[in-house]
Order: sequence, then structure tokens, then C-alpha cells
Amino acid sequence: MSNTEMDRSGDCARNFCETQERSAACCRKTRETDIEVSLMIGRAGEVSLDTGIGFFDHMLELLARHGRMSLSVKAKGDLRVDGHHTVEDVGIVIGKSLAEALGDKKGIRRYGYAVIPMDETLATCALDISGRPFIVFDAKYASDRVGDFDTELAQEFFRALVFAAGITLHLRCDYGGNDHHKIEAMFKAFARAFREGASIDPDAAGEIPSSKGVL
Repeated sequence: MSNTEMDRSGDCARNFCETQERSAACCRKTRETDIEVSLMIGRAGEVSLDTGIGFFDHMLELLARHGRMSLSVKAKGDLRVDGHHTVEDVGIVIGKSLAEALGDKKGIRRYGYAVIPMDETLATCALDISGRPFIVFDAKYASDRVGDFDTELAQEFFRALVFAAGITLHLRCDYGGNDHHKIEAMFKAFARAFREGASIDPDAAGEIPSSKGVL
């Protein structure tokens, strides 16, 4: 991860209302980027995205729709350099927002798994909302770019997100021929797996899903 400017001005606010909505808003401002994110887990809602990178906005919309969350992202970054700082920092702030919205993680299923086909492509995701960040990412691309998005930035986004959110993630593109399809399938697989892991287990009775008693 690029650490030219660590987050010294980041702020997060969490909101749990009486209907158990899990929402949060976080920001991050450095000399490279200015990011604002707000989201709500577990309820489809408004999706508003403006990162300056069209393909990335498309992927974030898939993340929200298939992850069943409302999501607002406003990002200004040094795109005159490239998209790296913007994509990575958006990942950091979304990850922080997810962690804040999940709170103490009482009652969640914790584990999520998804296999997603996208025409000729297949992607697989397994994750653990464990509090222990780790990533195994496996994807190969035919080209360096899809539209205005560097293909290598898909891995940077997910790495930033899971390290900020405290998620163990195993994500791979099993096979495929089209780079757009590969990245899209992986975003959808992550979204579906996270949706499962973050969902409330009616049999858990508000318990922490860990023998340690904390996640």
C-alpha cells in the first residue's frame, strides 16, 4: 500500500437507530486525496458515486447493489498522476466505514462465500469478518487497463478495504477471457460474500460469533 500520507485527519461517525440500521460516515484528507464516504449495511438505498474514474464508479455501484447497502462516495484525487491513490484511499475509507457500521459485530454470520459467473468468467470469494485483516488475491489480466481503470488497482482496492475493515479475504478469478468481466465478477463475488457475512443470524441471539467473545 502507498503510505505517502497516512490518515491524520480521518473521521468516522456511526449510527445505530431503533430499527437496527447499521450506518456510518467516514472521511480522509491527505495531500493526494480528499475522500468522503457514507453507507448503510443491510438495506438497499441511494447509491451516489463520484471518484473521477468511470469504471471504478461502475464497480462501486455493483458493490453496493449486490452487497445490499446504500453507498455515497465523493472522491477528489491526483488523477493527473494516475488512479492509484484515489482507488486505494477510497478502499481505506469504505473499509473504515464498514468497520464502524458493523460495530461490535454481535449477531452477524461472520463468514461469507460466493461463486459468481459473468458470461465466460467465474470468480470465487470467501471471507471472514474476523478483525484480522489478510488478503489472498489471484487474478490474471490480458491488458493493463479497462477503460480509465488500471487492472492492477482491483487488488489495491480490496487490499486497502480489508485492512481497514478487519476482514480476511480470499478472492480469485478462476478463469475468464474478458478483463472487464473478470473484475466485475470479483466485485460481485465480494459483495455477495460480504452481504452474507454481515447479515444478522436469527439463531445467534446477539452473540459475538467467536469463542474469544470478541471480533
